[in-house]
Amino acid sequence: MQSDYELKYEGPVYRPPSEANSLVIQATIGCSWNHCTYCAMYRHKEYRVRQPSAVISEMRQISEGVHQGVVPVVRRIFVADGDALGLPMDNWRILLKEVQCLFPRVTRVSCYATARNLLEKSVEELQELRSLGLKMLYIGPESGDDVTLKRIAKGATFEEHVEGARRAHEADLKQSLIFLLGAAGKERSGLHATQAGRLTTAMDPRYVSLLTLTIVPNTPLATLSKKGKFQLPEVTDLLEEIRAFLLAANPTKAVFRSNHASNYLPLSGQLPRDKARLLDMLDAAQSGALPLRPEWARSL
Repeated sequence: MQSDYELKYEGPVYRPPSEANSLVIQATIGCSWNHCTYCAMYRHKEYRVRQPSAVISEMRQISEGVHQGVVPVVRRIFVADGDALGLPMDNWRILLKEVQCLFPRVTRVSCYATARNLLEKSVEELQELRSLGLKMLYIGPESGDDVTLKRIAKGATFEEHVEGARRAHEADLKQSLIFLLGAAGKERSGLHATQAGRLTTAMDPRYVSLLTLTIVPNTPLATLSKKGKFQLPEVTDLLEEIRAFLLAANPTKAVFRSNHASNYLPLSGQLPRDKARLLDMLDAAQSGALPLRPEWARSL
C-alpha cells in the first residue's frame, strides 16, 4: 500500500549512485536531447517540463512527512529527469526557493546536465542557480573524441564540453563527469580513451567516473551491433582504455572511480595524486595477479 508521503514518479526514474539517499524530485519528464545512440533510459518518454505547481505540491507533501516524523530529514535533493539543468530559469527559481523554505537542512541540490544545457544558460544565470542552492552537475560526455561523440550522437563536441565546463566553474558549480569505456568500439578504442582523459583535464571536474558500455536492446547502437557495424572492444582492450585514460587525465584534484557494476576492474582514488598506484593495480590486473569482476557479477 502506497504511503501518503511517497512520490508517484512517471516512468522509471534514474539517478547517480551517489544520490542513493537523496530525495528525487521529477521536475522534467524524459530528456530534452534523447538522441544518444547507446541510451534507452528515456526513449519511451516524450520530453516535457512539469508544471511548477505539481512539483511544489509533491515537495510540500514530503515536507509534511518530515514534520510528522514518517519521512527522514531531507539533506540532499536530486532533480530529475535526464537533463534537468535545461529547465527554464523561472522554473528553477520557483523550485530552489521552495526547497529553501521546505527543507532547511538540505546541503546540496544536484541534477543531470549536458554541455548543451550549460551553453543555453549564461554564466550569470548559472551563478544565480548556484546562489539559490544548486551545487552539483552530473555530466556524461562519454568520450572526448569528436568522431566518437558524433557517432554516439552526444550533441556536443570536445570544445563545447570545455566551454560548458568553463561556465560551470565560473558559477562555482561542481561537476561529476562520466565516461564510457568501449563507447568508440574497436576501431577508435585507444584514441577515444586518450581524448576522454584530455577532456577530463580540460573540464577539470571534482569527480570523474568510468563505466563500461553495455549494448542495450532497442537502441540505435544495438541495431548497429546486429548489423556488424559496431563491436565492443575485448576485455583486454577495455583495460588498455583505462590505462590511456589515466595517462592523459590530469585534473587539478578529482575523485576517480571505476567501481560501477558494469566495470571489470573496480578502481578508486584521487587524480592526479594516485595515478601511479592506479596504474600499478591495472598492471596487476593485466598480469592476472588481481582478479577481474566475473561476467555474472556485472550489470548495467
